[in-house]
Amino acid sequence: MKTTGSIVTKISLGLLIAGSMAACNNKTDKTASSASAPSLFSAKETTVYVNTDSLLSSYNYAKDMNKRLQDKYKTSQSDVQSRDLSFQREVADYKKIMANLPADKRQETEQRLQREQQELQQYQQSASADFQKVQGTETDGLYKKLTDFAKAYAKEKGYKLVLTYSKTNPGVLFVDPSLDITAEAVKTLNDAYAKDKK
Repeated sequence: MKTTGSIVTKISLGLLIAGSMAACNNKTDKTASSASAPSLFSAKETTVYVNTDSLLSSYNYAKDMNKRLQDKYKTSQSDVQSRDLSFQREVADYKKIMANLPADKRQETEQRLQREQQELQQYQQSASADFQKVQGTETDGLYKKLTDFAKAYAKEKGYKLVLTYSKTNPGVLFVDPSLDITAEAVKTLNDAYAKDKK
């Protein structure tokens, strides 16, 4: 009986201690949340975002950059396809006459075609690497323009944080539309780009 009584006493004591700790934690949480509420509110006031989907479709520099990249890609692809078609014609022409060629001439032609195929593959790889390099340079230029704008804009307006938001690549689940500065960003960036073009 004593054992059962002492177990009940221990459980009761444990529940009493747990209840006291929970009450203390609730008081601490309320104090902490009321103390942190002003900082959350002020963080909201000093945080804005730019919708990158809208920005990239409206910023003239980004549109011009996209056109330059598309033109470069089309030119590169056209050149590679032209070289590939020329090689394929050469292979087709060889297949038509190969049965009539002596063995040494066939071997010589096949070795030459094999070298040309390797050169074509190297050219394709080089063209792809060149395009990626140009794309990287262009992207870096765009990123620099956007970060320079964000730094200057944040300093001028007193913002502490300028975020990007995109429906196509969401890193943020929700943003209050009142924090959206995209229209102002597009106007400022387009005005600066128009001056640079002159």
